[in-house]
Amino acid sequence: MDLDAVTKQSALHAKPDGLTLQYGTAGFRTKAEHLDHVMFRMGLLAVLRSKQTKSTIGVMVTASHNPEEDNGVKLVDPLGEMLAASWEEHATCLANAEEQHLPRVLVDISEKAAVDLHQDAFVVIGRDTRPSSEKLSQSVIDGVTVLGGQFHDYGLLTTPQLHYMVFCRNSKGQYGKATTEGYYQKLSSAFVELAKQAFCSGDDHRTLKVDCANGIGALKLAEMKHYFSQGLSVQLFNDGTKGKLNHLCGADFVKSHQKPPQGIEMKANERCCSFDGDADRIVYYYHDADGQFHLIDGDKIATLISSFLKELLLEIGDGLSLGVVQTAYANGSSTRYLEEVMKVPVYCTKTGVKHLHHKAQEFDIGVYFEANGHGTVLFSKAAETKIKQLAKESEDEKRKAAKMLESVIDLFNQTIGDAISDMLVIEAILALKGLTVQQWDALYTDLPNRQLKVKVADRQVISTTDAERQVVKPPGLQEAINDLVKKYRLSRAFVRPSGTEDIVRVYAEADSQENTDSLAYEVSLAVFQLAGGIGERPQRGF
Repeated sequence: MDLDAVTKQSALHAKPDGLTLQYGTAGFRTKAEHLDHVMFRMGLLAVLRSKQTKSTIGVMVTASHNPEEDNGVKLVDPLGEMLAASWEEHATCLANAEEQHLPRVLVDISEKAAVDLHQDAFVVIGRDTRPSSEKLSQSVIDGVTVLGGQFHDYGLLTTPQLHYMVFCRNSKGQYGKATTEGYYQKLSSAFVELAKQAFCSGDDHRTLKVDCANGIGALKLAEMKHYFSQGLSVQLFNDGTKGKLNHLCGADFVKSHQKPPQGIEMKANERCCSFDGDADRIVYYYHDADGQFHLIDGDKIATLISSFLKELLLEIGDGLSLGVVQTAYANGSSTRYLEEVMKVPVYCTKTGVKHLHHKAQEFDIGVYFEANGHGTVLFSKAAETKIKQLAKESEDEKRKAAKMLESVIDLFNQTIGDAISDMLVIEAILALKGLTVQQWDALYTDLPNRQLKVKVADRQVISTTDAERQVVKPPGLQEAINDLVKKYRLSRAFVRPSGTEDIVRVYAEADSQENTDSLAYEVSLAVFQLAGGIGERPQRGF
């Protein structure tokens, strides 16, 4: 490790004084102008991680659903998964080291992680369409090359595509070909294979309107759509030709504002969906005949997919376990429907994709979606092997169900939530089951819910347990919440500290919007009074 060369090169990517950043589930994210040094250093870190794991590591330059002027970076581990927790700490230390301490921190990481510095390193890089992303990608490359790492710059990719590339390279092509063409072919052929029975019955003119958030999803879906055009016609809106990334559009906007994005024309009962800026989230929605807007979020997506999988598993009858993983933010109606109607076991984890992903790996088939539309389905190696065996050997009906499951395995990007992959699965299931978007929406009725934020002097005064559904401290807060919840029907509420800023997030649901809003306000007031609220007291009517 040539530390003199690192010091010299680092001076060209100098760290601003006093800037401290934390590597979290989303990697690093902040204003793009503050990230040059972070990108260079994540190039360095990717080389060390590659040497340690003797594998290809990915670096993705994106800030997902954040505004266009922000940017960010996250590393992708060998199986296409998020960076290991111990290396998140290394990332934070490296990003925050003052210039003169950088060589020492690099040596420390190498020693702590037992990195063989003589090992070769290979890093793949992708970026989204933000104006700042190309230059920031070059800073990553500078970090990779100064430590002697080899790299391949894929240029513009969705975040899930980069995860796919990393997994393909490390599985020596067994998972798929590590090219965009390979990605398009794998997903499209699985979609056509899965949905072909629906098309045989004459339902072959399906159209879907897709809001691409003026992001990378538009470019990639435009390249890909002819691969599956015999089964699905997609019309792209907010394709980046004029609007700003994530501005008044995209999955996060639609979910949080409960209304359609700008720039999309909706007729009554037309199926529409929105991606987020880096195409790893998806939500569906429609207008009914009265012009009322209906959102179909990650909870209903998980319900549709897990119900379909449950039916196929009953058909093959081979005792494979199926589990759905949610967070406390999942609507109570979805949990009740899955457990009581579909008889599918549901588990709750802390907020954050890494917690959901980890829990989903405990099942033969694990389904996880956050309400925001980020999620996927994971199949264990044993389940994959069993399903492929049944697809070859079993009797007609069993074989048919196993072959459909085989297509589902190929369709899901099993490394991370993927809006394109999820969209194709959903469209295939709706076609096969002959469901309209209204019938899907009518599986259950969401309880009204409300999310609020309370500013506090120090978010660390709050700690939680039971997958963030119960407050442990400060004393008296959980008792206060319990008393408030008792006042309303079908109600629940929880509070949790933000992972990044001094605010406490409040969630409430109840039998009516009026009761929900009252409960949310009363819980916010309890947080303000018992957890050191600052600034303006919570107000009724928000």
